[in-house]
Amino acid sequence: MNVLFVCTGNTCRSPLAEALLRRLLSERRVEGITVGSAGTGAWAGAPASEGSYLVALEDGVDLSAHRARPLTPDLAASVDLILTMSRSHRQRVSDLGYGDRAYLLGEYAGRTGAAAEVNDPYGGSLTDYRDTYTQLKSLLDAVVQRLERERIP
Repeated sequence: MNVLFVCTGNTCRSPLAEALLRRLLSERRVEGITVGSAGTGAWAGAPASEGSYLVALEDGVDLSAHRARPLTPDLAASVDLILTMSRSHRQRVSDLGYGDRAYLLGEYAGRTGAAAEVNDPYGGSLTDYRDTYTQLKSLLDAVVQRLERERIP
């Protein structure tokens, strides 16, 4: 199974989600799932934002090798599950013709309403980035549990 996280610039939320899910899958010894990320308005090759880099590093996650990539129809077609940070990102995936593969990350993790969207820390303080990181960790724990339950062996 191939999972893709989508945010706007692919420098804050989606790289954090990608790295966190990889770590969770490794810790739980879940195999057969690849993880990537992209942005609806990404500048190809941009590094992770400084805030995301720093809060990830505080938790032992290294984003130094991350490079942003734009969401394209070919990329969307190549994955099985697309988890978006906001409803507007999910709409963009639908506009590309792959809405049947796309879920709002929070909804996939069992949240509803405003709690289903992941806060965008871009341009905010380090505290804002930490809050987003904590939100992602909580959501991704639920995502891993769901993937383990629903995955066909």
